[in-house]
Parts: sequence; structure tokens; C-alpha cells
Amino acid sequence: MNSLTSLLVSRSEEIVRQWAHRLHEEVSERYRQRPLEELFMTTSEAAEAYFDVLVKGNFEKIDRFIEKITQMRLGAGFRLSDVQRAFELYRTILVPILVEELKGEELLDALEKLNHCLIYTISRFSDYFQSEHERQIREHAEKLEEEVRRRTKELAESESKYRVLVEDINDGYFVIQRGRLVFANRAFCEMHGWSLDEVLGRPWADFVAPESLDEVREIYEGRKKADLFVYFRRHRDGRSLPTENKVKVITYQGRKAAAGICRDITERVEMERRVREAERFAYIGQLTTSLAHEIRNPLSSVKMNLQILMKKLQLDGNDKRRIEIMAQEIGRLERILEEMLDFARPISLNLRPSSISEVVRTSLEVLEPKIKEKGLSVRRRLWEAIPRILIDPDRLEQAFINVLLNAIEVLPVGGTIEISICRKADGESQVVEVKVEDDGPGVDPDDLPYLFAPFFSKKKGMGIGLTNVKKIVEAHGGEVKASLRSPQGMSISLVIPMRR
Repeated sequence: MNSLTSLLVSRSEEIVRQWAHRLHEEVSERYRQRPLEELFMTTSEAAEAYFDVLVKGNFEKIDRFIEKITQMRLGAGFRLSDVQRAFELYRTILVPILVEELKGEELLDALEKLNHCLIYTISRFSDYFQSEHERQIREHAEKLEEEVRRRTKELAESESKYRVLVEDINDGYFVIQRGRLVFANRAFCEMHGWSLDEVLGRPWADFVAPESLDEVREIYEGRKKADLFVYFRRHRDGRSLPTENKVKVITYQGRKAAAGICRDITERVEMERRVREAERFAYIGQLTTSLAHEIRNPLSSVKMNLQILMKKLQLDGNDKRRIEIMAQEIGRLERILEEMLDFARPISLNLRPSSISEVVRTSLEVLEPKIKEKGLSVRRRLWEAIPRILIDPDRLEQAFINVLLNAIEVLPVGGTIEISICRKADGESQVVEVKVEDDGPGVDPDDLPYLFAPFFSKKKGMGIGLTNVKKIVEAHGGEVKASLRSPQGMSISLVIPMRR
């Protein structure tokens, strides 16, 4: 029995239990309404099917499960993205376990198998889910055509029934004739940020981002064959968002037309990015840990001998100062090593009901000497009373201290730090946003996207303090955002889900 097989067998109950509970609590309101017993049953069956794929390379069970779960979720009115996120949750749970238990080639091989398994599952499920939708639409369209042939005078009523059907689809549905949209459902309008009246009659090119326009034009003009393709759609607010589109030639109101179903894949693309980032961090973490341990031992020896020399030798003047500087620099190196090891360790949380306001207040008390030393002022611009939520207060204190230290280091004497704590709506759920702002020099706008990247720094230090902040917040299911203030300064927001 190899290591991956042993791991999947020994931790199967833990994986299924965590999968079922997180499915119930995190994915969507539809899943929250399902009984836990049902979720334990479906996740157990899926985990068995994944075992066959990962260990035996056998896809029979996962194929049967995809057909079963499609009928269950489609019949219960689930969105396609809800079930895609449910499948992705298995990878989210398993990757940290693999990183913890496996090393080297075994880890890389297991991650490769897992990625292949999930790509296959989500792709096959999406196709099957969509084909079922299309079957329903096709059946209805056939009924419509029969009705039109039999009773032309009732065409308006049939059109209304057709619209009701496609309005129930959570993906965007549209029909194009002569280069313009003649039909669109509610989901299509919402995906692009327009009302139905604003959509109808507009050229299809208005809904495609500039970077994808040439490729999509080739497909619509028939110069490039692609029934299913990925492109960037153009939102009303100017954003370019990843989208999957499937187009067919149909007859609409007696004339040739192109009908398509477009699906937002922003969440899927983001999940894939996070998995790639987790794999990269796992490799960097192994390298960092090895390097840190190799340096720590000789460094401890140097420090110990320096301390002995400082006690035995009667030094004065510049010689004594030189020894003190050496001791201080060794201390700085030890702190850098500790940061490196923090970065390399997998994040494990000890969640318990805690006050996030108290965690911020404690962080400020820890850094009070540094704040006073530079004569900085700290303002509480907005400080809502937030109920106790499930967090790891020690980890979050570490994150807040890193963010505050970043501000303290760049601020001039007499600078200002502003802190706000408030709750916000995030779709169907609530989040807490802790925002730390300063009036310092900020960063170059070109550097902003790399602010939380490991080892990126243009000041003294290793450049992994903010990377650790990102890891801690994302381990809580949240996100970290950075922006520049006007006329100067920096703003960093830590957004944490409110779970109780």
C-alpha cells in the first residue's frame, strides 16, 4: 500500500466529515438547506469514487456519481456554480493534508493526480449538467415549433413559455440575429450589468472585452470552429470577467440565428489560481525550511560564543560597541529566520468564538512602544460593535501586527494610522472588514499587485510579513486587499467571514 493510498484510507472519515460540514456551511444557501445526513451520504460516495480515480485510475464510479448528482441538484434548483464549488471543496480540503503527509516526488505526483481528477470531474459534470439544460430547452423548442406549425396565431403565447423556461436557467442565455441580440434571459443581463431593455438590439460585440474581441469574432463569423470556448466578457462597469460560452445555430422566429449559453467561471478560475499558488507555496516552504535549519545551527553557535566573549573580555570603547553591533545583527538574523519558518509552516487554525475588536486592540497594545517612539497618532475612524465570531485570535493578532508594523516602518515621525472595523454584506453572507490606513509614502502603483507575493520587498526585511498576513486571512476563508490613498498613503483591508 503506497503513501497516497494509506493517507486516503486512514483519513477518509476526517475528509468526508470536513467536506460535508463545509459544504453545509460555506458553499451556498441551497446547500445550507439540505440535511447533513444527505451531504454525508453524497460526500462519502464521491470520496469513494475519487479514491478509485486517484489510486486505481478507474473513472467508472465517478462517472456514475456525476450522473446521479446532476439529477439530484438540477431537480432541486441548484446553480451549476454551486455544485462546481462543492467538487472544488474536495481539493481545498485534501491539498493541505497532502502537503502535511507527503514529500518530494510523492507530493508532486499526488497533486498532479488530484488536479487531473478534479479537472476531469468538473469538466464532465459541467458538460452533463449543460446537456440536460439543453435537452430541456430543445424539447421545449420542438414543442414550440409544432405549436407554431399548428397554430401560428398562438406564437406570442409560445414565446412567453419559452422565456419562462430560459429564465429559470442560472447561466446566461441569448439569441443573436444579424449581429445583434434579439433575446436574452435575466441571468445574461445580470452577468453583464445591463437591463433587458438595454441589452436587446445591441451588437453582440458590446458584451465582449477588447482582449477577446478578435477571437470571438472569428468564431461567430465561422472562420474558427469552436462550439465551446472561453473568453472575457465585458461588464457594464468596464471589468473583464472570464466566461465559458457554448453556441449553436438555431431557427428563431423562422430565421437563422445563433443561440448561446454563457457561464461565469470567475470562481473556478480563482480556485485554480489558488491551487497553483498552494502548490508553489508548498515547494517554496520545503526549500525555506531546509535553508532556515541549515543557517540556524551555526548562527546559534556564533551567538553563544559572542555572549561568552562579552562576559569574559574586558572591552571598552569601539571594541565593545563592535561586539554589541554583532550581537544585534545576529538577533536580526534570528528574527528573519523565524519569519521564514512561519512562512514555510502550513497554517493550522485553532478556531474559537472571539472578539475581533479585542484582537485589534491587543495588537495595538503590543506595538504601543514603537508607536510612541515615532510619535505616531492612531485614530479609530469607525469601530463597530462586532459580535464574537469563529476565528483564531492568535493567528489574526499576528496578521494585524504585521500590517501595523508595515505602516509604522514607512511612516515619518508624527504620521497617522487610521483603523476602522465594520461589518458588510458579501452576497448571502456577512463579513467583517478591518481596514488599516496611513498617510505615508505608499508604494509605486506598478508594485501594488505584488505586495503580498513572497520575498517581494523594497525595504529592509525578507518581504514575507505581508505574505504571511495573506496566508492567515485566506485560511479563515477571507481575503486581503491593498490600495493607494489620495493624495498619499496606503490602505490594507482584511476581510473575514462572520461565522459563529
